[in-house]
Amino acid sequence: MMNRIGKLHQNKLPLIMGILNATPDSFSDGGRYLDSGKAIEHAIRMAAEGADIIDIGGESTRPGALPVNAGEQLARSLPIITALRAALPDILISIDTTLADVAEAALVAGVDIINDISAGINDPAMFNIAARHRCPIVLMHMQGQPETMQDNPHYRHVVQEVCDYLTARAKCALQAGIARENILFDPGIGFGKRRQDNLDLLAHLDTLVALGYPVLLGTSRKRFMGALCDETEAQNLLGATVATTALGVDAGVKILRVHDVRENKQAAIVAYAIGVRKHETP
Repeated sequence: MMNRIGKLHQNKLPLIMGILNATPDSFSDGGRYLDSGKAIEHAIRMAAEGADIIDIGGESTRPGALPVNAGEQLARSLPIITALRAALPDILISIDTTLADVAEAALVAGVDIINDISAGINDPAMFNIAARHRCPIVLMHMQGQPETMQDNPHYRHVVQEVCDYLTARAKCALQAGIARENILFDPGIGFGKRRQDNLDLLAHLDTLVALGYPVLLGTSRKRFMGALCDETEAQNLLGATVATTALGVDAGVKILRVHDVRENKQAAIVAYAIGVRKHETP
């Protein structure tokens, strides 16, 4: 595990996290990978296309989604984790959950990273699990809960509020015994945010990066981009997603969480190469 985790800190190129929703109701691909066989095939395909991390979730967190209990999340995700760890021993795997029992069972099964959209708030035991397993944990900002988060989100200064929130959650994680190098930030694009909030956060990603924690960006096929592009089908937002990937890389984002691995990997490689030249060229 430690050799795999080294990729988070040693890799100069941004890492691509491929999304694997083992759910019936995720906003973009709900139901497509509920069957464990299809899910494993898709994960292996994403790895072949260049994914560095596979993010497995057994609970939809789309706007309006209802909570899923730990037993059901594990029934959906554990067979995939076990098979994927055997098939791809060197790839990083993350578990997308807010429940400590799910996170711990997934870590025992071979997962490397906890991806908690509640930043440890939904389950107070989450930070203890991460500290005991000495694993990285992604702390995300979200206003409200998935079921109600888009009802009436409001901010005065969204960038500062998100930075303050994540810094406070990182302090709690450190107090729980999580190593600083194992804490990552996610601004939570689309999670309790209005269109202008998402755009402000994307325009100021460098402010979040400057806090000193690796940043994960998840914009893939998000609804606010569909509104901008007059596109109602999430699957048709590849071009929009690729644009945010390039912007994220330029701002110093460490991990891009995406559905379409090959295209976003290419965007990240090219954006990174341009950034290197920008800093090297007099």
